[in-house]
Amino acid sequence: MRTIPVPARARILNELLKKARHKSLILEATDGRRFVLASLEDWEGFEVGEDITQNPRLMKHLGERKSGGKTISLDEVKAELGL
Repeated sequence: MRTIPVPARARILNELLKKARHKSLILEATDGRRFVLASLEDWEGFEVGEDITQNPRLMKHLGERKSGGKTISLDEVKAELGL
């Protein structure tokens, strides 16, 4: 991924960036392709190497995600979608 500075004179783009500070946006191009514009202010990434189990921050994060939410079985999803 690469960082591209946005000049102050790019008014429309700067307006979109201002909106994205509060809520992520999906931008749709004329050809229908969609792009996400989101603030990275509170974003946290993890370095993934050969043995990811040795990354304590990642393992803690995955453990918190696993234990915190409600799960839905595949049968329930299929029934909800009418499949």
